[in-house]
Amino acid sequence: MNDANNIKSIVIVGGGSAGWMTASALAKVIGCDNCQITLVESADIGTVSVGEATIPQIQLFNTILDIDETEFIRFTNATFKLGIEFIDWKEKGHRYFHPFGNYGTNMEALPFHHFWLKMQNDPEFSNLSSYSLASVGAYANKFMHPSTQQNSALAGINYAYHFDATLYAKFLRNYATSRGVCRIEGKVDEVNLNPVSGEIESLVLNDNTVLDGDLFIDCSGFKGLLIEQALKTGYEDWTHLLPCNKAIATPCLSKKALNPYTQSTAQSAGWTWRIPLQNRVGNGYVYSSEFMSDDKAHALLLNTIESEALADINQLQWVTGMRKKSWNKNCIAIGLSAGFVEPLESTGLHLIQSAIAKLMTLFPSKDFTQCDIDLFNQQTETEYHRIRDFIILHYKLTNRDDSEFWRYCKNIEMPDSLKQKIEMFSENGRIFRHDNELFNETSWLAVMHGQGIKPKSYHPLVDRLTQDEIKRRLKNIESVISRSADVMPDHEAYILKNYTR
Repeated sequence: MNDANNIKSIVIVGGGSAGWMTASALAKVIGCDNCQITLVESADIGTVSVGEATIPQIQLFNTILDIDETEFIRFTNATFKLGIEFIDWKEKGHRYFHPFGNYGTNMEALPFHHFWLKMQNDPEFSNLSSYSLASVGAYANKFMHPSTQQNSALAGINYAYHFDATLYAKFLRNYATSRGVCRIEGKVDEVNLNPVSGEIESLVLNDNTVLDGDLFIDCSGFKGLLIEQALKTGYEDWTHLLPCNKAIATPCLSKKALNPYTQSTAQSAGWTWRIPLQNRVGNGYVYSSEFMSDDKAHALLLNTIESEALADINQLQWVTGMRKKSWNKNCIAIGLSAGFVEPLESTGLHLIQSAIAKLMTLFPSKDFTQCDIDLFNQQTETEYHRIRDFIILHYKLTNRDDSEFWRYCKNIEMPDSLKQKIEMFSENGRIFRHDNELFNETSWLAVMHGQGIKPKSYHPLVDRLTQDEIKRRLKNIESVISRSADVMPDHEAYILKNYTR
């Protein structure tokens, strides 16, 4: 391949987290000396900054960019996150914790949870969370970075962040522009397509500026300015599987401890979130307009927050699903333009990061080889489907029938891929991670157990150990985790000590 065939110009439409994460990664990996990278955004077009909670994979992204964690935490008013607490999901009055990291430790070449399943009916061993350092630490409002002692339980601490998504986008904008990314203030008025190939040739902005490009990246949000409005790619609608289609959000001041975890509380037509930042609390309500009016949703949210709202309520609406092709011709959709699976498990930023990683792996020449495009789309579809299944799990496995919404959710016709997961766990506690899917065995165990599935049996090879030996090991693991959590400092104190300016 000769140099003349290399991509020389990339145009990104839209800022926000998706646009600036993409621009930052391209500037870091490709460099602006070899390729002109231009991002178009308008201050008049608001960005969706509802999702302020992340999963641990965000650490990898920041590491690749050589972002200093202390600088990032201070700039975005970030706190640490050890998992998510689910309240009232299985039934009213019930709560459980979805932790990062592992439960216990694998033994005899078998997953830990099979040994626990054998003993779960014994009250002494019934609390699954007591075998998770993230769960025990979170509920005690403790946090520390992983220990450097590899034989310590504290070495296995896995964490993510809560942060101000708008500030994160600003942080990355500074990062990208300082490395040569050209930011243009403006709106796209026209998209010019090649009459023969159908590829995007150029964009015309509202001030008549014409932007040519080899590769166009659509980060324009739900409207899909390039991928849908121009290229008519099509959209796969999952509303029948996940009926929530609206969200409202507003911040308030905290009156509680600085929890190192997100809270998700099931409501009559969806769920509310609580995300603690250093300077405020992010609150929101994800709901279905089929089952609740906007006025009632607003009233419910304002009634659930712990102090007076600090800003007007931010509103957004979507169709749950994904674009039929995330990569179409010379255009790649990243972020909300590619699809949206509600923010229940904080997957939004991960899907951006994952799309960027696939783009780097399959980075094209001007030929835009179809087999590369097909693989990108295939991998994207698989990832969205796996995440979709995991989200459906929370709604489907419920005992709630106190509202029309929950009665609908109980009767959702599950995809076959999810049916298989539930059946295997229900029968013998088996959990299989397909194709290195995002949510691992810990996640599936936490939610399936938390939502009330009690397997009929466990792995038969567990019986190679005597019951007394299993009890001894479980007690030891629980003790180690308890003592490790005792060592961890208070989360708020940890932040004040290390991250205040």
